[in-house]
Amino acid sequence: MKSLFLPVFAFFLTIAAGAALFLPLQASSADPRLRGAYRFEQNGWIYVHLQGTPEQIGYQHGYLLAPEIADAMEVYKLRATHDTGRDWAFFKQNAHDMLWPRIDPEYQQELQGIVSGLQARGVKLDLDEVVALNAMEEVPDYYVPWLHSQQKSENAPRLAAPGNCSALIATGSYTRDGRIVIAHSNWTSYLQGQRWTVIFDIVPQKGERILMDGYPGIITSDDDFGVNGAGIVVTETTITQFHGFDPKGTPEFARSRKAMQYAKSIDDWIAIMRDGNNGGYANDWLVGDNKTGEIAQVELGLKHTPVWRTRDGYFHGSNWARDPKVIAEETSFDAKDPASSPNARKTRWEQLIEQAKGKIDVAFAQQALADHYDVIEKKQQANERTLCGHADASSRGIPEWIWGPNYPGGAVQGKAMDSAMASSLSFYARAGHPCGADFHAKEFLARYPAYSWQAPRLQDMKAGPWTLFKAGQQR
Repeated sequence: MKSLFLPVFAFFLTIAAGAALFLPLQASSADPRLRGAYRFEQNGWIYVHLQGTPEQIGYQHGYLLAPEIADAMEVYKLRATHDTGRDWAFFKQNAHDMLWPRIDPEYQQELQGIVSGLQARGVKLDLDEVVALNAMEEVPDYYVPWLHSQQKSENAPRLAAPGNCSALIATGSYTRDGRIVIAHSNWTSYLQGQRWTVIFDIVPQKGERILMDGYPGIITSDDDFGVNGAGIVVTETTITQFHGFDPKGTPEFARSRKAMQYAKSIDDWIAIMRDGNNGGYANDWLVGDNKTGEIAQVELGLKHTPVWRTRDGYFHGSNWARDPKVIAEETSFDAKDPASSPNARKTRWEQLIEQAKGKIDVAFAQQALADHYDVIEKKQQANERTLCGHADASSRGIPEWIWGPNYPGGAVQGKAMDSAMASSLSFYARAGHPCGADFHAKEFLARYPAYSWQAPRLQDMKAGPWTLFKAGQQR
């Protein structure tokens, strides 16, 4: 009896220890803030349905994704402190002093709700940390380089605004049915990207219902791909080597969420994003209105924010700026280097799009996002120059983004949607490389020990199948 008691006691002691960090999902099932919220997992994605007031949506977010948010926070701490040379207190302080006062009250309430939901699950993160996580793109990659330039910091780490993602939006004579098709692959480090696998279905008290992909703990998509109940479809690619920041502006993560929630037209979306523009996370945005079939490219720099619009044509992105003034005055990017990752992918997009004119649909988009044709070497070879990016397979690295040789990064997931899907708030998504290849962390780190600093958090990135997700989906 004694021999049976000891292992059983040890088993329950282990469970109790775990419960101190993550309380069971059922522990607060009677809490009215959780009414109507749920999560499930499918093919590498976590689907969460959130609804209600800003505080309720935040609480549900924090509660349902508590383990993933705790993990995401550790990843961000590791990446941000390593890349910038700043300690974590710096990021918390900036979240408190610079970001928080410039966030709309609605989203302040939602962020506070996330903290409450986390704490209900035993995750002891504070508000400054959650706000800092939401600014994981704009603070280390935009504010810190700007701060170095203002302070004329000596021996500061070399930093540059990243160039993440490949994307397409087309309409009119370019698509199979004459209506909008939109697609996007998220390019980032595998460290972050293998966690960018949340589908958010949000029904807010005010504004439009949203279906978007996203990252645990962040109130906007942040990579960005989504559709709202007014038929506005949105994605983007980052402007490579952008410089400039306004610390008195509104955080980009708050503006992009507001635009997704409240825009009923392309004009609405542009106005919201321009209002309080801080230059953080500067992107070429691809926006469409499913009601009219019109699409737009919005190049959101800090000094310049040009817009191009059409009802018969396409826009695409692979981290290059289009406007000569933006290139010359707000970036250090060499737009004339055909072999750079952004420019090589730009060429490949144009080849594929023109070949498929009149036939572009979701199937084409999925194939294009998985494409491995290198336009410089003129052969199939997955690397940093292909639409399905595999920078870890290239000894060249991507110097424009300060990605060294064989950097563990590239295309980490893909999404595609047509007009019919947008009408029903649905889209296809694929976790992992859009081509279906897997990344194996242990093997990679053994081969490239220069990236061993990522070992505590770098995981395998397994590719799942293309999967259709819909607003209101239960399983």
